Amino acid sequence: MTDTDHQLPADDLVAAFQIEGWPVRGRIVRLGDTVNEILTRHEYPEAVANLLGEACALAALVGSSLKFDGRLIVQAQGDGPVAYVVVDYDTEGKMRGYCRFDAERVAEVSQGFMRPGAKTLLGQGVFIMTIDQGADMDRYQGVTSIEGETLALCAEEYFAQSEQLPTRIRLAVGQVDAGEGARWRAGGLLIQNIASDTARGSTEDAWTRARALFETTAEDELLDPTLSSETLLWRLFNEDGVRVFEPKPMQAFCRCSPDRIATVVESFSPEERAEMVEPDGKIHVTCEYCSRVYAIEA
Repeated sequence: MTDTDHQLPADDLVAAFQIEGWPVRGRIVRLGDTVNEILTRHEYPEAVANLLGEACALAALVGSSLKFDGRLIVQAQGDGPVAYVVVDYDTEGKMRGYCRFDAERVAEVSQGFMRPGAKTLLGQGVFIMTIDQGADMDRYQGVTSIEGETLALCAEEYFAQSEQLPTRIRLAVGQVDAGEGARWRAGGLLIQNIASDTARGSTEDAWTRARALFETTAEDELLDPTLSSETLLWRLFNEDGVRVFEPKPMQAFCRCSPDRIATVVESFSPEERAEMVEPDGKIHVTCEYCSRVYAIEA
């Protein structure tokens, strides 16, 4: 059975797990209010919201593995209808995200597609993961080209190239009506093969079996608010058992503040600031992440 001393909350969590006796580790993320808040702060077309939701789930899966206080920035940019998608995750479980897009071009590529994916929306471009350990440490950045129709495929290629770590990722985003009207949800699952060594020997057979079970995960299972994370993992790996570790709560949070915005405004020359002044005598700045409007004294 699932080995855990605590009942995971139903939503807005990311948790690590270990398949008992297997050289396979993983993480699971389930997002409700967190991703709904991020996706509804702007009037995103459905395809764009889906892309941003994928990025949110992916950032939680990867960022929750960091062993230090810092941030993970997941972004993809290209020459397509979506200029870029970015999610900023910190190791306290706080997250914000944003997409910049051309509405007309998105509408064009959405015709005839049930759900245009990353490659269609972003076009030719790059997928980037940046690890920020704070002001006193250099940033680490890994870059790979956008090749697949999901950000999951981009991330798998990133791990293969940058860390030589066999990885499988499944992401799901959608609107679910649980009695309060349709609300955005996102979920994700990640497994990784722990490298072979003298003690363990080859891990290939176990990795092949884990991948086969992983592939049976359905999107609706990742999005179902009535299906707990423990139950989902038990469905997948019940033959050997799965140990679920203490979860980390997630929440939507923006780091913008009056002081931060004022610092940005002060970086412009007096002449540039003079051109920004509105009729009320103030400079109005909108945070692109959370849409909050700041009125700064000129």
